[in-house]
Amino acid sequence: MKNFKDTLEKFPDVSHIKEIKLINNNNKDKFEFILNIQGSQGSIKLYNYLFIVFGELNVNASIEGLNLYCEHVEDAKNNPGKHPNIDRLLDITKTKETLKIEIVKK
Repeated sequence: MKNFKDTLEKFPDVSHIKEIKLINNNNKDKFEFILNIQGSQGSIKLYNYLFIVFGELNVNASIEGLNLYCEHVEDAKNNPGKHPNIDRLLDITKTKETLKIEIVKK
């Protein structure tokens, strides 16, 4: 079984990224940030990878992201709100919403 820690080692370096901005395509004034700080660096790496591969956060990107979060997905499903970056992917798979990804460099 894959685990998230091993998966992270395969992603590109993200030390040049300050934050990732996620913009709602239907409402340009609605957006969220993932800051490149302790505790969210794994998500920065994963979302950066999804940006490289998919260019946006759509249903296919969300499914891939959930596969890459490995063991943390079950915990997120059992504890809504504990893993907001996984919750977002779960929500996109249900709503079919697409978010624009903007990489903000340091």
